[in-house]
Parts: sequence; C-alpha cells; structure tokens
Amino acid sequence: MEHTVVVRAPGRVNLIGEHTDYNAGLCLPVAIAASTTATATVLPAGPSRLTSAQQDQTWEGTASDAAPGLVSGWAAYAAGVLWALEQAGYAVPPLELHVDSTVPLGSGLSSSAALEAAVAVAAVTAAGLTLDDTLRRSLIAVCRQAETEVAGAPTGGLDQSAILLARPGRALLLDFADGSAVHVPVDVRAAGLEVLVVDTRVSHALTDGGYGSRRAQCEQAAGLLGLTTLREATLADAATLADEVLGRRATHVVSEIVRVEQAVEALRAGDWDRVGGLFTASHVSLRDDFEVSCAELDLVVDTALEAGALGARMTGGGFGGSAIALVPATRAEAVRRAVDTAFARAGLAAPGHLDGTPSAGAGPVDPVTPSR
Repeated sequence: MEHTVVVRAPGRVNLIGEHTDYNAGLCLPVAIAASTTATATVLPAGPSRLTSAQQDQTWEGTASDAAPGLVSGWAAYAAGVLWALEQAGYAVPPLELHVDSTVPLGSGLSSSAALEAAVAVAAVTAAGLTLDDTLRRSLIAVCRQAETEVAGAPTGGLDQSAILLARPGRALLLDFADGSAVHVPVDVRAAGLEVLVVDTRVSHALTDGGYGSRRAQCEQAAGLLGLTTLREATLADAATLADEVLGRRATHVVSEIVRVEQAVEALRAGDWDRVGGLFTASHVSLRDDFEVSCAELDLVVDTALEAGALGARMTGGGFGGSAIALVPATRAEAVRRAVDTAFARAGLAAPGHLDGTPSAGAGPVDPVTPSR
C-alpha cells in the first residue's frame, strides 16, 4: 500500500563561528522556526517525481538520473540527495515528493541545506528507517555530498549538522576537528532577551565564487604556515604571513574560533552582555579581516546597536543574506522599526524579520499515514 510521510527541516542561524567549519574550527549554530516541509508518498513503481511550491521546475527520474552534471537549479539540491542516498547504500523507494518552505531563499539561513535535509529525512522515513542519532549523522554526510558534488557548492558541513542535530532551546557547539557536537543551553527568553534575525534581502549564493575564494585563501594560508588547517594556527602565526590579505583571513579564523569558545563560556555563565560583545566583535572581524559583509549587513548591525541591541553581527557565508541581533525583549520592536527606517532612508527595499529562537532539528511532523 502507498503511504505518505511529512517531515520538517528548519533553517539555521549561526550565533557565532563564521567561516570556521572548513578550517576544522568551532561553530555555534541554532535551528530556527522557519523551515522546509517535505511531503513524500511512496510509489509502487516508476521514477521519483519532485516538485516545489517555490519553483516552477519539476524533476522526474531515478537516483542515477541525479548524478553530478545531470541536474541543475533547485533539483540539484533535492534530487541530488536521492543520488547521494543511493551512493551511501540506502534503498530509497520511488517517491512523489513535494516541498514547501518558509526559509527565505538567498537569506544566509540555509535554505539549501534545509531542502536537502527535508528530502533526506523524508526519503529514509518513507523507506521505514528510524531517525536515530546514528542515521542523522549519516544524513549529514549525504546532504553534504549532494551539495558539494551535485550542486557544486563547497559547503563545510555546518548547515547540515545544525539542521539535523539541533534541539529546541539549545545551540550546537560543533567541533570540525573531531566531529563532536555538544548541546549548549540558550534560554534567551528566560533572560528577557530575543534573537532577532534580519533578512537584508540581498541574495547570496555559495556557488558565486566569493565563498570558494575565501576557502581557497584559508587553505593557502595554512599551507604557507606548514599547517594542515588554520585550526592549528595562532594569532602570532597569522601575523607572520607576508601576504597581507592572507594574514587578515587567517586572523579572522583564529580569532573567531576563540570567540566561539568565549561565547560558550558566557552562555553557560549567563553573561549576556559578554555574548553581545562577542557578536559585535565577530562582525567587525568578518567585515574588516574576512571582507564578506556588505553595506546592507553593516547597516543592520550599526542600527541595531544604536537602537539598544547588546550585540549584532552578520550570519552565514556573507556577501548578503542576514544579520542577527541580541536584544532586550522590551527593545525588540523598537530595533525592528529602527532597521526598517534606516533601510527606507537609504533607499533600500524593506528587510524581512524572522524569529531566531532556537528550534528543533529535522524530523517527521506526522507518523506514516496510509494514502488513498
């Protein structure tokens, strides 16, 4: 009998730890309420068929039809997961799969990874597998393979890890040197605070060259220092690099990893002022040393701080996308209004506002149900 599963995969916000994942560093993401929903019906035979409420294109085929070089656009991320699942040895039945999302595209909130995770979880759940921690970790690798090899985006794994391992009310301390993931309490509301997410609506894409360029520069810097990754470097090491640009790139990575460690300490101590200060220091480093911010992101950060935020920073890969602000709940609406006013005065389109409260990771919404 045909049966249907419905799963949800959230977007993510990285509280701190930007461009450190592919440097074997530390990151501190949370899942958010905005999410991608996948509804999958198992078919008795024939090819799979994938559709999206946000896209006109329909993809139809077998997993082999989604191999690298054969698909493009949104289907590379969605159908590419079916190919990666097959490569990993999972027997996925033919599916009629429809996705719908509230994660803004190009917002730096991992709409692509949310899509990948939604398809992956829907596929294995439809196949009758139990989504335990071991399977979740396996699906991280599956989704990364789809994004890297089929979609051609050089992901470091932060997004997929956050989306598949997150828990409500927790941040996820990810260590990309040893693969560990530790849940850190982030009870902002109990502290009378909110995490505001502002989508600048300046679209960014991980395949447009900027992300890959920064990754290559980090690898070059590590090589010149005789290191495998910049995780092994110190600020003193970064200062020895003769190439000024590479020195600044390395300085950001090394200092950002330290900021993640300090942020975790501050969160555990309930020192929210310190957390806010680290957010802002991270943005300055991303703006000046790593050079991945933009005028719109800087405007959000500067305006939020002037309006009473404890701290603010761009989040995600940069070159557009979103910023976050840690704000007293009593000032949240005032900060949103201030940002909207600043954008209007600058002649920019109105930004979007999302809730950054830590949410649950990917998983089934409903149990398997019979289809008529």
